[in-house]
Amino acid sequence: MPAKPMPETPEGSARPADENGERGGRTAAVDSGRSAETDTPQPLPTEAVTPLIRGIAVLRELTEADGTLSLSGLERATGLARSTVDRIAATLARMGYVRVDGRDVHLSPRLMELGNAYMSALRLPALLSPHADALADELDESVSLAVADRDGIRFIHQATRRRAMSLSFRIGDLLPAERTAPGPVFATEWTAADWQRWRERRAADPRDLSFTAVPPRTHGADARYDEDFARRVEEASANGWAVDDQLIEPGLVAISAPIRSPHADGEAAAGEARIACVASIVSHTSRHTAHDLRTSLLPRLRTAVTQMEEELRRTPPPEPGPPPSDLALWTGESKLRLGRDFIESLARGLTVLTAFGEGRPELTLTEVARATGLARATARRALITYEHLDLVTTRRSRTFTLTPRVLSLGYPPLSRTSLPEIAQPHLADLTSRIHESTSLAVLSDSGEEIQYTARVSTGRVMSVNITVGTRLPAYATAGGRVLLADRTATETSQSTLASIRSDGYALVDEELEEGLRSLAVPIRDRSGRVVAALSTAMHATRRSHRECVTDLLPQLMSTATRIESDLHTATRFTHVPLT
Repeated sequence: MPAKPMPETPEGSARPADENGERGGRTAAVDSGRSAETDTPQPLPTEAVTPLIRGIAVLRELTEADGTLSLSGLERATGLARSTVDRIAATLARMGYVRVDGRDVHLSPRLMELGNAYMSALRLPALLSPHADALADELDESVSLAVADRDGIRFIHQATRRRAMSLSFRIGDLLPAERTAPGPVFATEWTAADWQRWRERRAADPRDLSFTAVPPRTHGADARYDEDFARRVEEASANGWAVDDQLIEPGLVAISAPIRSPHADGEAAAGEARIACVASIVSHTSRHTAHDLRTSLLPRLRTAVTQMEEELRRTPPPEPGPPPSDLALWTGESKLRLGRDFIESLARGLTVLTAFGEGRPELTLTEVARATGLARATARRALITYEHLDLVTTRRSRTFTLTPRVLSLGYPPLSRTSLPEIAQPHLADLTSRIHESTSLAVLSDSGEEIQYTARVSTGRVMSVNITVGTRLPAYATAGGRVLLADRTATETSQSTLASIRSDGYALVDEELEEGLRSLAVPIRDRSGRVVAALSTAMHATRRSHRECVTDLLPQLMSTATRIESDLHTATRFTHVPLT
């Protein structure tokens, strides 16, 4: 059973003292627990979990800062006392959601499991992404999928073209509806209350300063601009598509069409399917004008949308698997280990989000409590807090579902993470433990060379001189042999590579250079394919063959496991470049 937590901030007070009894300044986002990034503050429910609200505020500030912020910067951004920020950072680091490096706090790939829970429950990315990718390949243009987030839109998939001028947003980015192509499409289903909320937001933030994913307006919009959006909504309703003609920034154009599903959220008239998401083709004016998009690309977009809608109709709901249980029981042990530096109510609250997922899009309070191992009262307070923050919504069936706003918790900056960036902190930790330089390498397209993509050196008078970008013959290196061993066909020694596949590592002694000994283990993707090699190299006099296997190999393998864990989390719904 979880250990009884040490005393923390009272969870039922709107303006409690912080964890050290201090009453520092608070930003509106922390004080009120804003229900949305762009909404006005809402009264704090009596049963809301204040440490959870503060932790969410820290994660959002890190997200807005593109994933990295100093502890003092977090203190200023959130208005929390420094001691409170330190404890929140320590708790999030214990969860693997952030990494504290000196005075800086960095978002970690494991945090993406919160957004992955929403994406898995939604099912749309898994079902529709292959169609979006195929359309992008066919047209050689970027294609995106977006869902509605109140009076904004949020991207759930991006199929981008690799060009010098890139046209894409990050998965999870929030954009104002009126400056996008999907916005008018979603607004065709807005209620009077939705329009009123939009007008209030427009009046409170006329330059879109709260939408950090788009350039702010030079001047605040006037009534004519609002009338123009209403006109675009009417046209989208009549035409079944909408265009963004350089509304976000000069040169960017896009065309969007709705993807409807009878299973989409919300109420519709009998026989009417609601909009589940919107597909867009994004380009720039040097390739297509807005007119070109309508005449040349819209027919193909509509064909793809029809295929996506058919996919949604014919795919049955997933068979419910065994529900998770006791997800939060580890927090008691962490509280015992870290003591007052670990805020258990924050960790328990964040764990509640991971109870949702594929086959678990809607959960009752009892199901959330059972999945997390928390008492019903504790789970209920967390859900009340999330509903206040608009991260969870309640249905008439008295079930809870995640909202797109969960993607605001670190997903945009982390969705652009590369494998070298994922591996770098793990390499640094490994190097500090084994006191040898470590590297990450991938195989070249030809299969004849490896290229080093990440490296951490150790301070020695005599060291191995390898830098990021260095290429070496694949078969003469331990990393290269690990990568070659995963291939089904190769011109190199089959017996050697078969042995490496069986052993799970490669040890190469003085084949590339006299006196150089190297050891490597594989890094595998979600499918089990070897995509990179983790290696260390040293002078042969420093460690014998036996010492490499007994002392270094376990350390490399455990590090490879941690890198793979982060990689698998990051690639659940995003593409992670290997270089």
